[in-house]
Amino acid sequence: MDVNDKILPPTRKAIRSVKQSIAKRRIVEEFDLLRKRKVEEFDLLKKRKVEEFEGLIGRNTLIREAVQIVKESVIPVSKSRIVQELRGLIENEADGSEFLKLCKRVEYVIRASYLIHFENMMELYSLFDPVHGASKIKEMNLSPEQVDELEQKFLSYFFEVMKQSNFAIVTDEELEVAQSGNYLLNLPIVVDESKVDHAFLSKYFKKNPSKNLPEFSDKYLIFRRATGIDTTTDFFYMAKLDIIISRSWSWFLRKIKLEGISRLFHSRKSPARSTSDLKKTEETYEEYLTVERIRLESIDISWRNLLGKVEIQEPTFDRMIVVYRKASTDSEKDGGIYIKHYKNIPMADMELVLPEKKNPSLTPMDWVQFFVSVVVGLVALFTSLETSSNGLWVAIAIISALVGYCAKIYFSFQRNLETYQNLITQSMYDKQLDSGKGTLLHLCDDVIQQEVKEVIVSYFVLLKQGKATISELDDRCEELLKEKFGLQCNFDEEDAIQKLDKLGIVTKDAMDRMTCLPLQEANEKIGATTEELFKER
Repeated sequence: MDVNDKILPPTRKAIRSVKQSIAKRRIVEEFDLLRKRKVEEFDLLKKRKVEEFEGLIGRNTLIREAVQIVKESVIPVSKSRIVQELRGLIENEADGSEFLKLCKRVEYVIRASYLIHFENMMELYSLFDPVHGASKIKEMNLSPEQVDELEQKFLSYFFEVMKQSNFAIVTDEELEVAQSGNYLLNLPIVVDESKVDHAFLSKYFKKNPSKNLPEFSDKYLIFRRATGIDTTTDFFYMAKLDIIISRSWSWFLRKIKLEGISRLFHSRKSPARSTSDLKKTEETYEEYLTVERIRLESIDISWRNLLGKVEIQEPTFDRMIVVYRKASTDSEKDGGIYIKHYKNIPMADMELVLPEKKNPSLTPMDWVQFFVSVVVGLVALFTSLETSSNGLWVAIAIISALVGYCAKIYFSFQRNLETYQNLITQSMYDKQLDSGKGTLLHLCDDVIQQEVKEVIVSYFVLLKQGKATISELDDRCEELLKEKFGLQCNFDEEDAIQKLDKLGIVTKDAMDRMTCLPLQEANEKIGATTEELFKER
């Protein structure tokens, strides 16, 4: 046998193997190339869609900004809806009845636990009611030292109730973010500090220091809770005219090389951060929510936009409470504590709830704008007459621009003043919920409702999903509220666990995992309510 014959079969196998490898490699390369092309086509399509969307946003005539807000512990859904929704998730009819009984017993116990606290607070407030408080103090013949001691005691009760009902004090940072844009109110509204007592809250915070207090905390406090959205659709003719005049004046200043002065004529409020920036931050800090605000300031100049309706949007504080005391005069001492309760206040119009507001007028900056406009216009006028061959037409253009801008300042102020008066009237009749004793009664009920909802949700999660640590329970409760009610809140699991533990319907093992008692045992542990006992008789 020839030597080559012995080598030939293995060589053919090797060649066949090489060919197969090459074929496989080509298939893989073609597949990778095809996949790469598809990815590039998808990215290109995605880019086009994004550009179309951004173009649509641009044609929508409005600036879209975003406000970042800390997630709150408040559960804005009613207790009855939560009970009914959770009851629907329990298939067994007997267990469903036991769950409804448990919810009612939980509310009875929590309401009874706060009864004395609320009664003491209401009794103390009767001494500082702006209407009848002074006469009651005189009737009881209380000394100034005793009145001061009772006042501090009332404030302690009040701040505890505000905390339990999930109200938070508005900080300087939150105020700055809220006022970083314009909505319906475009006038600078300030408090007349001569009409507000500066010692009222200072005494309390001197004895009870607190972090992140705003600069105005010695004069008044603003509490806020929960957020929402307010939208307004209108023609906004005067606002659009204001924008056209402002842009025309800025263009004129740029033409005569004085564009630096145009900064004086822009809004003095600092811009809010863009939506994209806030979304990046939100990915890092999950405890924050991003709420969009849509403004009118960047409207495109076109007949369709100028003559048609547009919709603007602003985040709101769902509930706001203001606390202050009026300043005493030489002839009369005012010891009343004013507590006012508002709803659905736009963040950019937060000035509506300020106490003892000054009547709005042209600000020093408005006067500076007015005089600078006159000076710049006159300088440009004389310069053009001396240097330009068409001095007459240039002079007419400059005078027209100057007169137009001065008219803009005046008519803008008049329009804003009318808007302010309408908003004040609306805030008194539509947005103010209550004041004084009525507000305190609202707060007392809020505390009970919030705590009942926290206990019910946390117990249901333990009942349905089994053992859990505190952090696991927190995540599960937030997930349930988001899935069933569309809520994004920071569930207060520690307070809920504390209440469950006091009720005696949860146990904890060696690994700090909590387990709830079965429904029937939990009801037996809490015991029958007074209403149930009377029904049995």
